[in-house]
Amino acid sequence: PHEVEQIVGAVAQHIPGDQLGIHCHNDTDNAVANSLAAVRAGARQVQGTLNGLGERCGNANLISLAPTLMLKLGYATGLDADDLAHLTHASHFVDERLNRTPNRHAPYVGENAFAHKGGLHVSAVEKDPRSYEHVAPEQVGNHRKILVSDQAGRANVLALLDEVGLALAADDPRVGQLVELVKARELEGYTYDGAEASFELLARGLLEGLPEYFVLDTYRVIDERRLTEGQLVTLSEATMKVRVGGRLHMTVAEGNGPVHALDLALRQALLAAYPALTELQLTDYKVRILESAAGTGAVTRVMLECSDASRRRWTTVGASSNVIEASWQALSDAIVYKLWHDAHARGRA
Repeated sequence: PHEVEQIVGAVAQHIPGDQLGIHCHNDTDNAVANSLAAVRAGARQVQGTLNGLGERCGNANLISLAPTLMLKLGYATGLDADDLAHLTHASHFVDERLNRTPNRHAPYVGENAFAHKGGLHVSAVEKDPRSYEHVAPEQVGNHRKILVSDQAGRANVLALLDEVGLALAADDPRVGQLVELVKARELEGYTYDGAEASFELLARGLLEGLPEYFVLDTYRVIDERRLTEGQLVTLSEATMKVRVGGRLHMTVAEGNGPVHALDLALRQALLAAYPALTELQLTDYKVRILESAAGTGAVTRVMLECSDASRRRWTTVGASSNVIEASWQALSDAIVYKLWHDAHARGRA
């Protein structure tokens, strides 16, 4: 960046800044820094792309440049505060159109850009957000995110409960119960760091109870590898017995994998009662082995990210030595989370 500033500064002595532009690529991960250096040296035209899209390593990221120029350096950019408040939406909109998963760690607009985890850290943010947040997340259309894990203290839990509308007094004994429950669950392999939807369901279940949208009696998943038209194919079939409103439903579905088959079988049973589940989409599926020394018998953790027509995104978690069971837990939580929030959104309408 210092070389860019020197070069642009030399050129700016002969060409007016409003006629001088900078176009940086990100081959050394310095496109934003180089663009800012050029502006400091006198350039007043900055070229870039949304989310840094471009050939090779990409171009200068306008999503990072615009708020830095406006909020950090005080430049007028042609955008106003209302425009800047749509920055996160604009970034995610581009990713959705390109069928890309948004970068959780992107500056300003990433899901984790304003995430807080440590107990003292969260306590400080609750008292004065400026202690750990370089700008107010609302200025760029983002929001604060409180993470909960076995390292979390009461401050984390209280902050997250308040965020989901379950405000409790700091001395309420149920706060301690919830902290201990989180720690016990994490010893079993669960994590709520990044699975806030499952944490919310855990908290609501403990504090106020959850509706019984459905009850699983049994499920069975069969994988079959066979020769079809000269090609080896693997098909998964799920058979499920589920009670909805006291009525037993038995469904069978085939999928391109066991989790897909489970998902389809469950939706068959639920769609008549909950038609909004047609818009539920699984957008990410992650499996992590927690005990590498145990090999194929290790406890596995499954994280599911889902979205719906409202563009809401949420993540749930399951853990078990059986990857299908871990997937079922995460899938079940994902559906219950949507049904609960849909019902309460209608109640507020």
